[in-house]
Amino acid sequence: MEPRESWAALAAGGVAGVCVDLILFPLDTVKTRLQSPQGFRKAGGFRGIYAGVPSTAIGSFPNAAAFFITYENVKSVLHHGSTSYLTPAMHMVAASLGEVVACLIRVPSEVVKQRAQVSPSSSTLRILSHTLYHEGIQGLYRGYKSTVLREIPFSLVQFPLWESLKDLWSWKQGHVVDSWQSAVCGAFAGGFAAAVTTPLDVAKTRIMLAKAGSSNASGNVLAALGGIWRTQGLSGLFAGVVPRMAAISLGGFIFLGTYEKTRQLLL
Repeated sequence: MEPRESWAALAAGGVAGVCVDLILFPLDTVKTRLQSPQGFRKAGGFRGIYAGVPSTAIGSFPNAAAFFITYENVKSVLHHGSTSYLTPAMHMVAASLGEVVACLIRVPSEVVKQRAQVSPSSSTLRILSHTLYHEGIQGLYRGYKSTVLREIPFSLVQFPLWESLKDLWSWKQGHVVDSWQSAVCGAFAGGFAAAVTTPLDVAKTRIMLAKAGSSNASGNVLAALGGIWRTQGLSGLFAGVVPRMAAISLGGFIFLGTYEKTRQLLL
């Protein structure tokens, strides 16, 4: 991959990440509160809907940039000598490695953001300092494993589906898809991936919000899923699925459309 292409992927990914995270932040807050153990109303309801937005504003650009520069570089390396029937697997591997790298930045930002979302009376800085004081750096990476276990299946569904839909649309119309068409493909792929990975998202939220020393604080995803199933059943596992699908469908439209358009402008 050429240096210019790497820089374009980094910049385009960062711009796309900031756009989608800030535009759709209220939907994300509603989703987090629906998934929180204390319930929607006690977590703040519709009050302080932008609680935690500074954490997102700071983390969005480097998080999305890290994902796309990894995704595009791995895809470029794997592409050489690969056959067409291996293309979906290539996209899966590239997306998975992109998520592992991006989560190193995403998880601390997500921990602070989600704790602020369910405690709208506390500032982001106060929550950050409280987490560092009581739990250290480990506290900021609470839920790293559960986030990766959520993001990899999500990416395994979203990115091959996105690339396949773009290829199909390009073939149908006889030329490469426009950025708005890529955005439509991204919206469909993101919404579908969001629906099937919601239980993992609920488990990740419970782990990040758990009090230090509690069973969920250990980060065991299967134990968190089992606890939700026993206490709330299927509805608990799919808590927040509607705002999650809405946010990620819109997010896929904005994120992948902005990424394609910005990358085209930079190349």
